[in-house]
Formats: sequence, C-alpha cells, structure tokens
Amino acid sequence: MPSWKQIVAALVILVAAVATWARFYPGAPQILARWGMDWAIAATPPATESAAGTGQSGRNRDGQIVTIVASPAGTATINDRLQAIGTGRANATVTVNPYSSGRLTELLVQSGTHVEKGDVIARLDSETEVIARDRAQLAIEDAQSKLDRVKSLRASNAATPVAVADAQVTLANARLALRDAELALERRSVVAPIEGTVGILPIAAGNYVSSQSAIATLDDRSSILVDFWVPERFAAAVKVGAQLSATPLANPNQVYTGTVSAIDNHIDENSRTLLVKATIANPADSLRAGMSFQIGMRFPGDTYPAVSPLAILWGTDGAYVWAVANGKAKRVPVRIIQRNTETVLIDAPVVSGDMVVTEGTQSVSEGGDVRIAGQDRAAGTEGS
Repeated sequence: MPSWKQIVAALVILVAAVATWARFYPGAPQILARWGMDWAIAATPPATESAAGTGQSGRNRDGQIVTIVASPAGTATINDRLQAIGTGRANATVTVNPYSSGRLTELLVQSGTHVEKGDVIARLDSETEVIARDRAQLAIEDAQSKLDRVKSLRASNAATPVAVADAQVTLANARLALRDAELALERRSVVAPIEGTVGILPIAAGNYVSSQSAIATLDDRSSILVDFWVPERFAAAVKVGAQLSATPLANPNQVYTGTVSAIDNHIDENSRTLLVKATIANPADSLRAGMSFQIGMRFPGDTYPAVSPLAILWGTDGAYVWAVANGKAKRVPVRIIQRNTETVLIDAPVVSGDMVVTEGTQSVSEGGDVRIAGQDRAAGTEGS
C-alpha cells in the first residue's frame, strides 16, 4: 500500500477515536473547551439515551442529566471491640508452711491431689507435745481435786473464802495450760488452709523442716483470674461485672465467658494502659494458672455514617462526597473517622439511606441533575 494511503487511514482512525472519546468520555466537553476546540463540541452529537442507559455519563455542565452509580449510606460503630492478651492465674494460691520446726514424719497427699479446707496434708514428730498435753491433763485433775477439798472444808468453816478462790484460779490456769498443749499438738499437723489442688511436692517425709519450709503449694482452680491491660481510651467503658470472652491461645477453638472482677484505680503512665482483672469459671478444671488468653470485649461505641471508599473525594478544602437528593447532586464536606475494609466512617450531615455517588463523580457538579443508573430500569420493571 502506498505511504499516502497509510497516512490517510491513520488520520481517519485518529479522527474516529477522538470523536468517540469526545462523545462518550465524561468531562470531554470541558477538556475540549479548555483547549479552545469548541467547534469539536458542536460537531460531536450528544450521547443517546441508550448510551446513558448503559451507564455512560452525560454532560452535566451543558445541561445534560448525568448518569451515575450511587449506593445508600449506612451506619457503623467505632471502638466497639477490645482485644487484649492476658495471663491467667488461680483464684487462690497458697504455699503451706508448718507452724514450728521438727521432723516431717509423713506426707498424706501427692501431686495432683484435690484437698478440702482443713484436710491434714502432713505431720511432724509430736512426742514432746503429747507429753505436754498429758501433763496438763494431770494438772487439771489435781487442781480439780484440791478445789473439791477446799469447798468441803469451807462448808464446815475449816477453810477461808480466799483458799477457795485460790483453788479456783489454780484450776483455771491448769485448763489454759491444757488448751495450750492441745494447740501445740494440733499444730504438729499441717492442714490445708483452702480447698485446692496440690502441686509438685518440694519436700519428702524424713526431712527436718522449719516454719520457713514450704510443704506444698495449693491452687484453687475453681475459677481462673486473668490480668490484662486495656488502652486508656477504654478506661471509662470498662465496668466491673461487664461480660467478656476469653480464648486460650493454646486452644483457639475453645471460647470461655467471663466477667470483669476488678479494675485498677489509675492508668500506667509508661504504657498508657489500665490493669483489669477478669474471672472465668473453670468447672471442668481444664484451665491452668499461667495460661495466656485472648480477651475480647464489646462496647456501644460511637455511631457514624458509613459510605463506600469509592465515594470519598478530595479537594483543596479536604475530603467530601457527592450526595443525591431529589435528582440533584450536593457536595457534602466530610471528616474521615475510620477506614475499614469495605466502608469508611465519616462525620458529616449524612444519614442512613442517603444516596452517595460512587461512580461518575468526575462529571457531577453542585446542584446538577443526576440519574442513578438502574433506577429507570427498575421502575419500568415494576410498572410492567
């Protein structure tokens, strides 16, 4: 093909492309006007109704109705969920020590044994205490006999009232001595101060122990306490008795329900967090002290309008959206509160259900006529 024919063909293709662009591209008339090519606008036929029906935008600034895509605004809540990592501990943990020194003669429990409050878990040698108790009992019997004799003599005026009072005091002291001896003997038995489960025993029978020696450690695991820290913005929202969920990090398929049992009275200055304690019931004894938990809490939070991310536009004065009311476009300044995966929360005079432009925004102007794509078709379907 001769070169001049190739040039002519290229020019025809270029002219056709420019005409198509000027006819269908949104905002093309304004661009051509800025280039001083108003004659091209007049030469380009207006878009047909069928083209508008397929979603192509018209020339709003030339009096044409612009076809746009819009979606209704919704509502969403921010700061409605708190997540934190906490560490569990037993409801009560007690290290059991003997009251006095002595030889540990026997251990009545082993690791993992569940004991009730008051159960004997170990015994110390107690021969000396037994002797002291028996001696105190003999002293009581002797003091009682002396008191009986003095009372008989007093009945015949052979003894003075002072002698009777002295005998009564002697008997009372003997009884106190017996109580003291019995208490010393009782304390040679090491008892459980709380209900719980015995941990690994650090000592064996036969060892000499003192009041500083640990005989056993008891954990009350009827419930688990979880300590966790929350950001200071939630400080006013967390209340004692509030419900929460706790998921063990070692078993994420198991979720437990708990309540806030205690809240610290100040915020840590270094981390800007608040210490909170939660209580989780453990009836199946499946939880252990030291386990880590993911804590989740929900709060009412603040509710804001939510729009599609495609609706957010930016101008010299900040972010804005195009709202549609009565077929007219209105520019609404917004303040972005929070960006989510599918929505953007904004602070603006927009309510749930308001139509917000998401596509075709480049051809929309303030107060311009707009048509929401699909509404005419839906209206025609309902009418038929």
